[in-house]
Amino acid sequence: MYDELTEVDIRKMQEELHYRYTVVAPPLDAEVARTRAYGDLSENAEYKVAKQERNKNRARIRYLENMIRTAKVVRVEEQEGVACLFDHVTYRREDTGEEREVQIVTTLRQDPLKGYISKESPLGKALLGSRVGDRITLSGAAGRGYTAVILAIRRGEDDGDIPIASF
Repeated sequence: MYDELTEVDIRKMQEELHYRYTVVAPPLDAEVARTRAYGDLSENAEYKVAKQERNKNRARIRYLENMIRTAKVVRVEEQEGVACLFDHVTYRREDTGEEREVQIVTTLRQDPLKGYISKESPLGKALLGSRVGDRITLSGAAGRGYTAVILAIRRGEDDGDIPIASF
């Protein structure tokens, strides 16, 4: 399965890759070499920590390269009055009356705590294609689903301000 990403997602990943190769990796490699020179590696905690940090950077590089290689590039197609990718959607839960605004984003930029909801999440899937006044139903674990009413849809754009997620 391919991740559906935008051209901006790809560009942001390429920028991070460049940063990790040119800025992050050289000092990490130097630190590994410096701590390795201390001698006995079996009891060298600084060497182990330096290797762990270098390996984290390498893992992130592999992840980004794989994401770029396997991505399916999608284009944002706006439809008047319909919730699309990068739009801000305000909805009200019918059970609690709670109102919330979220922005529908690609999986690479999701951060539910900040209101960035993946288009692949249950909420994102329910919101995509909805119109003001529509009622959506979300089912949760152990029958804890809820219904919500779409109150507003505000056009958003893929301007690159939303950071890509880390791991």
